[in-house]
Amino acid sequence: MDFEDLIKEAFEESIENRRMGDKHGEVEAIRRYIRSATRIVVPNKNHVKTEIVNQVLEDFGLPKAEHLQINTNPADLTRIPANSKALMALDQCKCDLVIARGRLGVPGSGSLLVIVDAKGRVLTAAISPPHVVHKKSLEQAVKDEMVQALERIGMERIDTVRK
Repeated sequence: MDFEDLIKEAFEESIENRRMGDKHGEVEAIRRYIRSATRIVVPNKNHVKTEIVNQVLEDFGLPKAEHLQINTNPADLTRIPANSKALMALDQCKCDLVIARGRLGVPGSGSLLVIVDAKGRVLTAAISPPHVVHKKSLEQAVKDEMVQALERIGMERIDTVRK
């Protein structure tokens, strides 16, 4: 079953009150979708996050992302800024995946890294506590979130797969 059909089937299961949780095939479909992406963008004002994202993508054997230089500050006025950044990117360019990172919610709520498909549907995500709590550098926090987002759907680093 293709990706769109899996999503439709899960939607129908929910409507009919017979949805019993995620299925192995659904998670595998997400991994396949991510692996098949040819154009991945990271929207933000500078390229630092994109460089870190690309290091992790390479570790997982995935194609590089391109930096989409847009001012994402207006997203900070929304309820879920990171998700709004991803949607802003989809309004600006055609791509297969958007990897966006920003504030989780209200100021002080920490950060959210979200990976969305070409229709803005969340495929996976990771959260971090506020910087004043975790005290990591921006680079380390982005790296940790990227790894967590990919590992939580069962993706593995290519050096791990080879062993």
